Amino acid sequence: MPYVSGFNRDQLMYCSWDAFVDKESIARIIDAFVNHLDIEKYGVKPVAAEGRPSYDPKSLYKVYIYGSRKGIRSSRKLAESCKVNLEVKWMTGGVEPDFRTIADFRKNNIDSLKEIFHEFNRRISSAVEWGFASVDGTKIQANNAKDNNFTKNKLDDRIKWLNGHTDEYLRILNEMDEQEEADGIPGELTRESLEAKLKEAQERLARYEGYQKLMEETGASQLSITDADARLMKNKNGFAVSYNPQTAVDSETHLIRDFQMTNQVTDHGLLGSTMQGIKDSDPEKIIEAVADKGYEATEDMAECLEKGIIPHVITDDGKDGYEIETPYEEAEADTAGTAPEELKKALHAGRIPEAYAEVIQDMRVETVRRKVVDEKQENSSVYGSPEEMLEKAKEGYFVRDPERNMVYCPAGEILRQKSIKKNGNIRYSNKNACRHCPRRNKCYKGKGEWKETDFSKDQLIKPCKDWLKAEGKKPEETKANEKWHYEKRKVVKFFLKPNKEKMRQRMCLSEHPFGTIKRAMGATYFLLRGMRKVAGEFALFCLGYNLERAKNLLGFQKMMELMEQA
Repeated sequence: MPYVSGFNRDQLMYCSWDAFVDKESIARIIDAFVNHLDIEKYGVKPVAAEGRPSYDPKSLYKVYIYGSRKGIRSSRKLAESCKVNLEVKWMTGGVEPDFRTIADFRKNNIDSLKEIFHEFNRRISSAVEWGFASVDGTKIQANNAKDNNFTKNKLDDRIKWLNGHTDEYLRILNEMDEQEEADGIPGELTRESLEAKLKEAQERLARYEGYQKLMEETGASQLSITDADARLMKNKNGFAVSYNPQTAVDSETHLIRDFQMTNQVTDHGLLGSTMQGIKDSDPEKIIEAVADKGYEATEDMAECLEKGIIPHVITDDGKDGYEIETPYEEAEADTAGTAPEELKKALHAGRIPEAYAEVIQDMRVETVRRKVVDEKQENSSVYGSPEEMLEKAKEGYFVRDPERNMVYCPAGEILRQKSIKKNGNIRYSNKNACRHCPRRNKCYKGKGEWKETDFSKDQLIKPCKDWLKAEGKKPEETKANEKWHYEKRKVVKFFLKPNKEKMRQRMCLSEHPFGTIKRAMGATYFLLRGMRKVAGEFALFCLGYNLERAKNLLGFQKMMELMEQA
């Protein structure tokens, strides 16, 4: 059977480089876009400042933008593409920078990448109609192994394990000292191997205790060794050390209008900050945003309304909206105005701005009673040293050490902070200790696998009622460590009713860009380290996605016209 014949490799060709690139290739759009960038305003730093001439910064920008769209991300693969990829050779004019030159350029100019992303959106904004924005976050794995991330509970477990092993090695060495011929017993550990294991365990123990001390001094909940800004986060596949980038996706075009890089484990309170960049581009315009239940924070919603952002956050089943409360401030406000200053005045004065007439209902000014702290004792335990606190805990109490922000349980284990509740209480737990605790049923008989206990910021001791009951003891009276009274205050309360139709569109908007970035572009992990550099890397992902989306939306010819507008 005959096959389609190819060309003769020895045949000479006479053609231009332009003939090798498809007439509607994405490389032509990237080339036109970068050629019309005013790179001086981005403060671009050349790779070579002296000696031989440096490479044109525009050529290196083209390489990075093209690579982000095609899933070619590492500096070594980009350097290889400069040699073998015809489209890259066409864009760069055939120059072949090495991987170190490419990597150094990205390192020196990482901050400019987000500005270039915004410049691209500015150029296409004249050809599209923006709608409301859908805000969502996704977990993208950081350049930090899970074993190089430590929580306080994890350090407690490892220190306890190493202390046990150190004691055992010392015990065996003492026995060897008492037996003259123990070193020569076949199959037994030698003194040299035991001393080596002991030294290794002591070094690791000292390192972990140093990590623990650092976390207690800084108040950090996690410590990542490779990438200090990364955090251990839960995703659908379990836990991974990641970042949590937030995007605002337009409802009409499905383009990413803006993003912010965060290392916050949850999405709580991130709606307003993610939309701030869009709002700053047109301060007088009222904009709208939809988000899922993970953004349910009434304080954040109130701040959004003060800035001119209408938050449509998905509610729980059976609820139509959110009851929001803000401090009352008497002022003359223009309810017809849309400037953030006028909106804030009106809301705090108890008047509904005209722009919010469809989403705010039942606004009223009320006088409420609020708890006010008069005086607070020193932030120290009533039981003194850690040993005294531990002894008190073993009597059947949860004893909190406020200086180290931890709780001793009746079994002698340490519970660490898990979260801070909406009412300000701190929740403590230790999953591993509860799972392996031989006296667990004496303390906790709930359906979960571990005990969780809540303390207010002024509370230092709580009785474990089941433990005391099993011991035949009565709980002692425990008092808070501060004095307080109630005070009457005026507040503004209103009901925020999100638009259900807009909320239904959320999943169709936010999930598609994340899927394209992770699957089609291969951006399931970050190569760089640190919040600032990771933000620049994510800007390339968003720009690569927007390039292809805008091309499909507007067509090649229209895109070329827009890209050539400086």
